[in-house]
Amino acid sequence: MLARIAASLLLLLLTITTAVAAVDDVKAIQAKGVLVVGVKADYRPWGFIDPSGAFVGMEIDMAREIAERLGVRLEMVPVTTANRIEFLRQGRIDLILATMSDTPARRQAATVIDPPYYAGGTNILARKSMNFHRWQDLRGRRVCGLQGAYYNRPVAENWGAIIVAFPGVPEAYIDLLAGNCDAFVQDSSLIASTLVSDSAKWADFEMPMETFGEQAWVMAVSAANRDGTFATFLSRLSVEWHRSGHLIELEKLWGIPPSPFLKTMHEKS
Repeated sequence: MLARIAASLLLLLLTITTAVAAVDDVKAIQAKGVLVVGVKADYRPWGFIDPSGAFVGMEIDMAREIAERLGVRLEMVPVTTANRIEFLRQGRIDLILATMSDTPARRQAATVIDPPYYAGGTNILARKSMNFHRWQDLRGRRVCGLQGAYYNRPVAENWGAIIVAFPGVPEAYIDLLAGNCDAFVQDSSLIASTLVSDSAKWADFEMPMETFGEQAWVMAVSAANRDGTFATFLSRLSVEWHRSGHLIELEKLWGIPPSPFLKTMHEKS
């Protein structure tokens, strides 16, 4: 998948400067004076709320830079996996920047920004004492998940797990720590950062499975503005972020384990 995305990035570099925008939605945002971005409030370290009540995280830094470049104020709206595209459809937000994986269904529902800015696969967080080693070990076991997550279905259908879906990560973690779930299925990048974020709290846990189904993470704007100037602006910025290594620096800043995806995208751009 990395080679395919890298090839798409090279093609984008050659063609993006000739793109013709039918809708000048950048001017509309600038006239409004505010950019409204749907972000995660419970997905450390990409988007979460710190003790002071402020939004912080890698994606929050990205959202701030986008607003600064447009010369407008940034307003952030917390979204979940289940409601973020609906918020975009309703016009409640201008942009999704919220750990959203790239899927065909989401490309139909919104304007996905190429190239992707990150990527992660699917794995589980579980106590070491569970002795999970193969995905088949989840058959008949209660597994916490998130409402609307694309990986719930394959884990249930392919390996017989009983998915217990929650609206957000904190709720799922509470049940996992209480022993009400045998594991938590989630993006491997979140699990990796969780394990290193609080070593005492998660000392008895591990990410035991072989990661599967690597998915690119993408920004998205309204499907109605598929040919708009805002989508073109975001595409150019994503290319610039990869070329300069800016996303790699943000990854380091937030203590996220190095991503092979970011390394490949940087080298190819």
